[in-house]
Amino acid sequence: MRRRCCLLLLLALLCEPGRGREPGPGAVTCGSVLKLLNTRHNVRLHSHEVKYGSGSGQQSVTGVEASDDANSYWRIRGKNDDTCQRGTPVKCGQAIRLTHVNTGKNLHTHHFPSPLSNNQEVSAFGDDGEGDDLDIWTVQCSGTHWEREDAVRFKHIGTDVFLSITGEQYGHPIRGQREVHGMHSPNHHNYWMAMEGVFIKPSMDPAKHDEL
Repeated sequence: MRRRCCLLLLLALLCEPGRGREPGPGAVTCGSVLKLLNTRHNVRLHSHEVKYGSGSGQQSVTGVEASDDANSYWRIRGKNDDTCQRGTPVKCGQAIRLTHVNTGKNLHTHHFPSPLSNNQEVSAFGDDGEGDDLDIWTVQCSGTHWEREDAVRFKHIGTDVFLSITGEQYGHPIRGQREVHGMHSPNHHNYWMAMEGVFIKPSMDPAKHDEL
């Protein structure tokens, strides 16, 4: 009986929230380059050298169906580079920047209306990865670390909106691409999952990585 009680206590401790803090092999890490899929609308976060014709006039951010578009890669960085060392697993609640690989601009939002849905405009802003405080998002997930198989949300620190897609489609010159915007309510339109990319392995030499 005593042995059974000890076993039950051990199982309870192992299942206790906050236990098992070591990141798994599928953790998303600082410095990784990846594509992000909106799980509701099955499109990937995308940007390109096309500016909005209204609102801020900054570089537009959209969602695309194609899985092989090179303009859908984003690099995971910290609020500043000292807070997100290369290869370190990203924690749930951590502040990050998402830098568009091909243009060097950061995922950004501000108090401009989005062109199609009149939600909050999301743009790409800055030069060579340097923008401003409106480039910072927190990763919202249910465990201790952001795992690749988990659907997560990105909440903007400066304006409290969630990175979202609700399905509106653009016409020329980016016909068929979806509007990306910020919404104040957490819902099924703002879940994202890590997809294709180069993932730096945690707690290892930065030269070592997984390519997907």
